[in-house]
Amino acid sequence: MSTDYQRAREELGRRLRELRVESPDGRLTGDQLAQRLGWRQSKVSKLETGRQTPTDEDLLAWAGATGQPALYEELRSRLRGFESHIRSWRRQLTAGHVPVQETWNTLVANARTMHALSNAAISGMLQTADYARCVFEQQTALRNAPRDTEGAVRARMKRQEWLYRPGKRLNLLMHESVLWARICPPEVLAAQLDRLLGVVGMDTVRMGILPLDAPLRLPLGNSFCMLDDRLVTVEDWHAELWLDDAETITLYRRVWDTFAESAVFGTDAQQVIARVRRSVKA
Repeated sequence: MSTDYQRAREELGRRLRELRVESPDGRLTGDQLAQRLGWRQSKVSKLETGRQTPTDEDLLAWAGATGQPALYEELRSRLRGFESHIRSWRRQLTAGHVPVQETWNTLVANARTMHALSNAAISGMLQTADYARCVFEQQTALRNAPRDTEGAVRARMKRQEWLYRPGKRLNLLMHESVLWARICPPEVLAAQLDRLLGVVGMDTVRMGILPLDAPLRLPLGNSFCMLDDRLVTVEDWHAELWLDDAETITLYRRVWDTFAESAVFGTDAQQVIARVRRSVKA
């Protein structure tokens, strides 16, 4: 967990303690507040010390139980302030993948350029419906999320309309290992590779492949996506990181540019994809 995230959580915890101690009904002990809320006392302690992240419902209940319901919006704003940087998959997928995909559709619609590095799967901007379906089903099973695969696939396919709008530009790097990864049946992977072959040469897409034997100046690290110069998102198993400070965005752009020096583009990229495609028995 990042230091900044933990510091923000601890600050929210201190604010929660202030509400308990300064209750208009008189100072409440942790035990008294827990009884009012019907919680274990350990939950009150964890929230106040920043060892547990509260939900919106927790904050609403806390503000009400301490006699200060008008302060709920302040607490909620504090929570949103640091959750905008670390967005837990557990929280994001409470209602399934569709809301997550729709949020991404809105973000992408407002962007003119994207710089992405994909090291785990084919970029969602270029996935076929069948490939996307496999990815969503795997993620749903891993996280025990609500099953809304077909809606999520439709939302992801709709986002790809962005590629056909004037003035848009996708700058994508993918490691060759992504092309080989059998995260879907062979016939699905074959169709996905055919899709990539057809994308090379589109005027809105600049796609580079990092060959397996390419010398790299940096370790690959996590996949990420940069929207214009205003937001970088980084995927991890537990969460997405949303990073919007100028220094960090500059760093990720430098990372992308560094990997681009090792990538092949155009017909050379097509040759790498075609070589992998010939190995797939659809």
